[in-house]
Parts: sequence; C-alpha cells; structure tokens
Amino acid sequence: KSGSWIVMYRTQEGRLRKLTLGRVGKLTPDEARKEARQKLAEADKGGDPAADKAAARKAMTVGELCDFYVKESKTWLKPSTHTNNTSCIECHIRPLIGGRTVARLTLTDLAKMQADIAAGKTAKMKKRTGRGGNTTGGKGVASRSLAIMSAILEFARRNGIIENNPARLVKKYPTRKRTRYFSFDEFAALGAAMREAEEAGENSTGIAAIKALALTGCRRGEILSLPWDWLDAKNSCIRFGDTKTGAQTRPIGKCAVEFFQSLPRNENVQWVFPAKTGEGYFVGLPRVFQRLCARAGIKDASIHTLRHSFASAAAGLGYSELTIAGLLGHSLSGVTARYAHMTDKALLASADIVSQRILEALNGKGYAE
Repeated sequence: KSGSWIVMYRTQEGRLRKLTLGRVGKLTPDEARKEARQKLAEADKGGDPAADKAAARKAMTVGELCDFYVKESKTWLKPSTHTNNTSCIECHIRPLIGGRTVARLTLTDLAKMQADIAAGKTAKMKKRTGRGGNTTGGKGVASRSLAIMSAILEFARRNGIIENNPARLVKKYPTRKRTRYFSFDEFAALGAAMREAEEAGENSTGIAAIKALALTGCRRGEILSLPWDWLDAKNSCIRFGDTKTGAQTRPIGKCAVEFFQSLPRNENVQWVFPAKTGEGYFVGLPRVFQRLCARAGIKDASIHTLRHSFASAAAGLGYSELTIAGLLGHSLSGVTARYAHMTDKALLASADIVSQRILEALNGKGYAE
C-alpha cells in the first residue's frame, strides 16, 4: 500500500493545518490513530504541531538529514548502492559538514566539501579488525560524494525540508575515463605471477577471483558476490539476480565454466568466493591484486583493467560494439533487454573464443592481436 496518514486540525487563530504522521506501512492504523490523538490534544492546548515540525526541519543538521535519508532510501535503492552510499556518508560527508544546518547550506559549502575530499582531508587508514579497505580521497571519490549529497538534498526538497537544492549548481570534477588494458606480455606476466604467488602461499580465493574476472569480463562486485545458484554451467551463463543494469543473463565461455567447476565448493556456503571467516564473501581482492601486479612488474592497473582487457580482446578479435556490450552486460541500445532471459548462440560463441584467448594469454601460449 502507498500513501500517508494525515491529521487535520485548526489552530487557536482558526487556521486549518494538515500534518503528515507517516507513511502507510510504516505506521499501523492503530499507531496512526494514537499519534493523531496526541497531535489533536496539542492543538486543543494552543499548540501547532505542523509549525513545530516545520521549525524542527529548518533546524535539522546535515547529519540528521543523512540519518533520515539512509533510513528511508532502503525502500528504493539496491542493497549494494545503499551500502556504498552509507559508507560515503560516514567516511566523507558527515565528518566535513555533518554539523551544519541543512537550511543554511550553500553552494560554497558544498564546493568546499568536494575540494576537501579530493585533497584527502577525509582519507584515513582502516584498522584491520573488520572487512573493507582504506578510506581514500581523490577527485573520483569527491565527485561521487557530491552526487550522493545532491541526492540527499533533493530528498530533503521533496520532503519540504528545504526549498532548493544548492548541490545541483556545484560543478562536479570530471570523471576520468579508464582506457588501460593488458597487453599480451602483461597477461603472460600476470598469469606467471598468479602461479608463483599461489605456490608462495598467497590467498587462493583472491587469485581465483582475479582469474574469474579475467575470463568473464564481469565487474568486481558481480564476481565477489556471486552465489553458486546463479551459475548455470549447463547453459554456459551466469543468471544474475541483480547487476548495475538490473537482472540479466550473462554468457560465459567454456573455459570459464570449467574454471568455476574446478573450484572447491562447500554445500553450506552460498558464495563462489567466500570469506575466510564469517558468512560473507571475499573482500580483500584489491590487496591481492596489488601484490600480484607488483610481482608481475605491472604498473598503473586496477581490478577494472581486467574488464577493459576482456573488451579489448573481443575488439581485437573483430567483434562489434553491440556484441561486446552483450558480453559485458552493458545497457546499450537495448542489448541488455535482448539478452536478459536467454543465452544467444552468437554471444556464447564469442564468449568461448574471447575467454579462451585470454586463458591462453595467462598461460603464456598466445594472444589475439
């Protein structure tokens, strides 16, 4: 059910007021009636609950608004997006402007927040007692933080807390497009480093996840949070329940399927790449990747470089932009919708060839130029 519970009353001056008590579903009918009786009693004693609520909203701090947004946004944001937004709020937004009054927030305040994050003023080392990595700065993080703050302020505008959203006028730092991809020599060096590192005792789950990313072209989050139930080995695909562009079926090559099937599986664990302790999935991939790149002598690469390399390999083999988009799960010209519930034979064939060439490159046996 949608809608809100409201109560209407008149002030002592005779003005008709309407006060929203809460959303249907959040408040039961009995709770709404009890709340309405309390507000009517306040009005009978000369109070003005609607005016009091408006005054409280005008005095609301950014930190209080963030708490309100985090609570309410669970109903429309994807869990992964909600988690990422909450982390950004706690690491960057709250430390810088959490104590400021929302109604007095200016364009200058928000521009300074972005600049401070970019300069690393909120960067800090994470104590190694929990999951996740360090809090970093940089223009990318700053731009993302400003975008989240803009969404929060737009939420505030829709809820009558502010009249205008000043963040909409702040110029975000441009996002740098990543074009880095691995050459044949780098793939061969990475493959050799993976074999050497495993013999030296490197985290085997991390190495396996990196190989899976190389062979599929999937995003980091898609692979790390992959449950066994989504892997359809018989039809050579992964049936994602959720991705950046929604639920979809992603074709994967035969050698990728064989690799997944070779991995150890605990029937009591849902994740393909589980954490060493606890019930979650593996999250230490950046550190493993950095160590492998150092061992291989590879510079200026990120985990996302593996996805770019998969696309580059496909392009080098002569596949079209639409085919590559289908292999990567991009929402491009209806490609995602077309392949949402089936594995197209042409895509399966291309996934076979691309993943096989990348496997050969990792094994130092050749790579399509």
